[in-house]
Amino acid sequence: MPLQKLFISTCQAPNSEFLCRDLAPLLSRSLGIPVEARLDIPWQERERLLDVGEISLCWICGLPYVRKADQDSPGVRPLVAPVMSAPRYQELPVYFSDVVVRKDSRFKIWEDVGGAAWAYNEPGSHSGYNVVRSELARRGKPSGFFGRVLESGSHQNSLRMILDHEIDASAIDSTVLELELLNDPELRNQIRIIDSFGPSPIPPWVTSTNLPAELQTALQDFFLGLAGEPSGRAVLDRAQISHFVTVGDQDYDPIRTMVKLAQDVRMD
Repeated sequence: MPLQKLFISTCQAPNSEFLCRDLAPLLSRSLGIPVEARLDIPWQERERLLDVGEISLCWICGLPYVRKADQDSPGVRPLVAPVMSAPRYQELPVYFSDVVVRKDSRFKIWEDVGGAAWAYNEPGSHSGYNVVRSELARRGKPSGFFGRVLESGSHQNSLRMILDHEIDASAIDSTVLELELLNDPELRNQIRIIDSFGPSPIPPWVTSTNLPAELQTALQDFFLGLAGEPSGRAVLDRAQISHFVTVGDQDYDPIRTMVKLAQDVRMD
């Protein structure tokens, strides 16, 4: 039975949800079927609907991707990933975790953060949680490096907590931070970046393995062609994306390596 409607979504930071919303009508026009962006539910429910195949296309963090992919019967496969426009990404599908403090903070380098109040966004995040633990292991910092650790719920909440003096520092997804700086240029005068972790493989757009192969191919072709047509170019520019590239499961092996490195490290 032909697919009557395609549901797409994102489990990325709220400040990037517009990308999913803007892509839906372009994708509908390209495929010739209705496409709806499911953004009216919490991201945890979006991920659940992806797992059961009710959402067919979703932008998810690399850490939950590898966890899903490494199950006996993976329900998703990586389709494409964005290449960000800023020079620091070197035209590769990667991103960073920037260690952010207040502008007036006494912290100058990563080692200064020992004993500080730290927040991570949530434990299913690579950029805010997994990569931090792997860096603690890689740099020989024992568990208990931080003085106090809180779960903020999102990178944007972590930034707010830094500005409100509720915490001292946090690792923020570089693409989230860049959008925040674009939306609020004054933020640049309120924070400093004292270190960066990465690069890491950037979050992929994944498809449900239940989708017919020809539809998966059509979705991939859609993303790869966005940069070459005016309406797609406008959407990508708003998101500070240069273009999309195809990615495969092996491209996320660096995250698997970091998971193993971090397995014995606690942040609290």
